Amino acid sequence: MASTDLAAKRRRTRKDYPFHLEYRTRWFDNDMYAHLNNTVYAMLFDSIINSYLIKYCGMDPFSTNNRASRGSPTPSSTTPLSQQVGILVSSYCDYFASVSFPDVLDLGLRVVRLGSSSVTYEVGVFREGEEEVKVVGGYTHVFCARETMKPAKEGMEEAVRRALERLIVRDIARL
Repeated sequence: MASTDLAAKRRRTRKDYPFHLEYRTRWFDNDMYAHLNNTVYAMLFDSIINSYLIKYCGMDPFSTNNRASRGSPTPSSTTPLSQQVGILVSSYCDYFASVSFPDVLDLGLRVVRLGSSSVTYEVGVFREGEEEVKVVGGYTHVFCARETMKPAKEGMEEAVRRALERLIVRDIARL
């Protein structure tokens, strides 16, 4: 990764991320060096991304028919259930500062690339009350047909695309 990319990521602030989720760290999250274990960051990224996909994109992994039967959160009852799943094909994580239990974290989510059948997400990790980003990471999903788990020939579903477009940050000067 080019050093200019790292410098741009280090300048991220909360306002660079349209969707946010709070995470309260647990004692168990720390490693023997008293900071969050690297694997916890992957779990944080997965949690915020999948929270958004379930709530706004109709990608409920627990239901293939009726979300209302298990009380899944949706902004609208008209959000159709996706017939696709996102399969992780690559991931990354850049560390700028440490966090640890008992920190409360603010996770921010944005989309940095939206292709015909793939999306690359970026997650910023902030300590509550601080503006400096601690970690920037993310991953790329390829959307696949739910039944075959093969890449969707027609690309991602239109409802999913529209919901993901809301996460695109257009300020290229800060990218």
